[in-house]
Amino acid sequence: MLSALAPTSPLAPAWERMGEVLPAFRVREEGLSPAAPAGDRWNPGELAAGGAALDAFLAREAERVERDYGAPARPDVVAGFALHRLMWSSAALFTVPWFLLRRVPILAPADILLDDTGLTVRVRHFHCLVDDPAAELPGARPVRDAEALRAALRSVAAEHFAPLLTTFGPLMRRRERALWGMASDELTESLTYLGGLFGEEERARREIELLLPGSTAPYTGGAGFRELTDARGRRHTTRDRISCCLFYTIRPEDTCLTCPRTCDAERVERLSGIR
Repeated sequence: MLSALAPTSPLAPAWERMGEVLPAFRVREEGLSPAAPAGDRWNPGELAAGGAALDAFLAREAERVERDYGAPARPDVVAGFALHRLMWSSAALFTVPWFLLRRVPILAPADILLDDTGLTVRVRHFHCLVDDPAAELPGARPVRDAEALRAALRSVAAEHFAPLLTTFGPLMRRRERALWGMASDELTESLTYLGGLFGEEERARREIELLLPGSTAPYTGGAGFRELTDARGRRHTTRDRISCCLFYTIRPEDTCLTCPRTCDAERVERLSGIR
């Protein structure tokens, strides 16, 4: 049963804005059944528990990868792609309300259903600043200042990610440092991508660098943005992903722009539109 925050929580304006710029990714607020999700709706809490639900999710991801890229992927690569789908979506639920509203939902994996059109979420509690009008609402957990709110975001996201990383880590053949590097990447890239769609990419970068300066355990590394200069003197912002998605195992010639395997010269070419 939903709390007094439902069906529209104080986080809703941020998620509505996300849906406006990314229509294929909608966030809905409603009650969640404790039963296993039917069809193509996936509960990260049940996936973290392993078993038949996780097997079905991984099988579906393997089919999608082969359909989209014309080649099968190794089981560890499939698991990495599947975890990325879960974590990027969840990361956006945390970073976007913080960025737009200075509010952070407290969501366990069991509070989310993922499908091909977006997410269904159940919000019962959230963090906000003490001077936020929402601080008086049921479910609010006010914090004293901006840094305390950043700490709250890091904490609730880590609690959300931890059971997923524990389950997926062995499937991906990744150890703890690499897994928490992936968490850093998902938080960073969820906000910078959506910040760009909001027309606030530079502010998004500044904010995520404050959130993840590189010394915030259990996260590995930080946002780590840096600049490259092309032949015309134009500056381009890039970063090196802490974790590798292993897409190169499917298409060796097609690496991600922020992949550690992509050299700076190639990045400059691609960022400046030379090719």
